[in-house]
Amino acid sequence: MSNIRMSKVRLIWLGICVLVCAMAIGAAAQDSQRGAVEHFIGTMVRQTATACPLTSPADQAALDLCRAALFGDSSFRRGLAPVVLWGRPSPDGRRLRDTNLTQFAPDVLSGLYMPMFMFTGEYEIGFDPTERLYRARVPALFRNALDPGQYPYPFWHDTKKWADYQAANELTFWIDPAKVKVVIMQFSAKGKPDPKLTSAPYAQPAFDGKWMWTDAKGQIQPQPTLFVGLMRSTNPYLGQLDSTFRELAGELRKGSCHECHSPDNYTGMKRLVLMQTPAHAAGEIKRIMRAVREDKMPLDDTGIYKEMDPAVKAALLKYGAAFESTVDAARDWEAKNP
Repeated sequence: MSNIRMSKVRLIWLGICVLVCAMAIGAAAQDSQRGAVEHFIGTMVRQTATACPLTSPADQAALDLCRAALFGDSSFRRGLAPVVLWGRPSPDGRRLRDTNLTQFAPDVLSGLYMPMFMFTGEYEIGFDPTERLYRARVPALFRNALDPGQYPYPFWHDTKKWADYQAANELTFWIDPAKVKVVIMQFSAKGKPDPKLTSAPYAQPAFDGKWMWTDAKGQIQPQPTLFVGLMRSTNPYLGQLDSTFRELAGELRKGSCHECHSPDNYTGMKRLVLMQTPAHAAGEIKRIMRAVREDKMPLDDTGIYKEMDPAVKAALLKYGAAFESTVDAARDWEAKNP
């Protein structure tokens, strides 16, 4: 009996040793992971703050420099996952998976949305066990006094949204610890009070229902959504991007696509995809084409696929392919002419 009891004791101690070792290895791995995430987000935030420092919310020159830097080969753009979700936190504290967010490609977020903010270079990071993601809180100030044509679309179409943008003093970067990439970003007024991160409220013109418009000088707005300030003016495909998008947009309207894929999100999609401007559509064109080919859009009021008119589908595939190939050619030209 004595030998049996001794064997049991040894087994218990062996089990304890294995558990302790596993915990130690796990802690070491987590420390290593946190170190990698810390380095990643620190580099991203500091370089973004260098390109987009605090200045007047109406400073167009500063915006131009920030936009060009982030849209190019920036640490911010390289640090984004292939698809990034963007928006505000849920007002009732719902988890990320249950929060309505908009889906963006890295170039759209880098060129159109992130330049709307200015940064101090500071951040706080921690691990959220519920979301199983690292969360970096980054102090920021929104550029609320720009010309209306500088925003990705009229944020003031919704009074609450415009107020939330103007009040924002913090961006939250959600980082996947396995891939060390930013997968979700949110803006809010939940940051620490700081006089540097506040600005006087600014009233934009009343929204007239148009996501794109022509200004008094005859220029189509918003300018950045036409790739102005993003791609170089010497890019030989800029004109073709505009013309092929116009043809595609006409077919999107026929297929009722703009009813769902516009910023007002009247259907309440949890993962909204925007297609109302050339830049937004360029970021999503490959996923759009795949959805049309595989009959995954459009959806009816119950969220189930409804059959698209064959003629409309054929036209979407035709004009969508033309726009897609032009987007690819324009991007290839930019890559080959750094």
